[in-house]
Amino acid sequence: MKIFHNTHHAEHAGRQEMFRGRLVDCHEVPQRLQHVLDELNKRPVGTLVQPAADLPLDAALRRVHSADYLDFLAHAWSDWVALDPGNALVDALPSVWPLAARHGFRTDMPPLNFAARLGQYAFDSGTPLMAGSWAAAREGAACALAAAQSVLGGERFAMALTRPPGHHAGPNYMGGYCFINNAAVAAQALRDGGLARVAVLDVDYHHGNGTQTIFYERSDVLTVSIHGDPRTEYPFFLGHADERGAGAGEGYNLNLPLPRGTGFEVWWAALQTAIQAVSDFAPQALVVPLGLDTFEGDPISGFKLRSADYLQVGRAIAQLGLPTVLTLEGGYAAADLGVNTVNVLEGLRG
Repeated sequence: MKIFHNTHHAEHAGRQEMFRGRLVDCHEVPQRLQHVLDELNKRPVGTLVQPAADLPLDAALRRVHSADYLDFLAHAWSDWVALDPGNALVDALPSVWPLAARHGFRTDMPPLNFAARLGQYAFDSGTPLMAGSWAAAREGAACALAAAQSVLGGERFAMALTRPPGHHAGPNYMGGYCFINNAAVAAQALRDGGLARVAVLDVDYHHGNGTQTIFYERSDVLTVSIHGDPRTEYPFFLGHADERGAGAGEGYNLNLPLPRGTGFEVWWAALQTAIQAVSDFAPQALVVPLGLDTFEGDPISGFKLRSADYLQVGRAIAQLGLPTVLTLEGGYAAADLGVNTVNVLEGLRG
């Protein structure tokens, strides 16, 4: 198994985020990935590698994100500091949003004010942007692209071991700690590599709203997500069971929301439903946005999976018999993330 490691991830290290109405220390921190690396050193289940420098990354990003959004991300930090040199010591957080057109706000006239543009491209105030955010997010996408290419080249499993995570990022917006949708980059790369059907199986506690949106009107990519009920859990405004896709994509999106407090037995039953849906779709490859915030000790989530359960999760994914790309997503009990991640990978190897 090749594990593509984002060596730029620590350049994205937020100071504060807005969480439940107050500024708190960030939950998405560099130590998360370091714990995974430490555990991989103890239990090497694959080969740590870096993505090649000559990947067609810009083209891959434009396949899933709008050009204006990518341009915004590329220049956001310099634009932020240009407002005030003192901003170099402060993370950028949005504070104003256009909401939807039905509220009378226009989105067809891009604002010149940076704060307004930041709000235009963000859906929450919990995703701090700093000097290294673009470099880290871009290299994370390179890991996802490299993992997809590795699978296309014959590898059974490949992983993008990266942060920031990605599955909340949509075609033209960031949020949920995510800037670039790594899972979508991988799925689209698999399609562009010649595979007719690709499935995405998202097991993060929080619904992968960005991935759903990117593929919602398509029948070539099945999106399946097991997550906390959006009536009570972030990101709230997507992830309901009645969201089944639209247009050509109708019937190719499956959401399996579960209540806060769900334990492994009920979660496992939902996983079997998800796996059956993937199997029925008969894809040629699988992408797994691997969120480990389903862990019982996670500080911002509400499922009750234990570390040993993740061995079974890995085995269940492997039993699909599909070439598989994994992208590291959530998991904010940082000290336990290494064990839980490597347990999944050990389960995959069988």
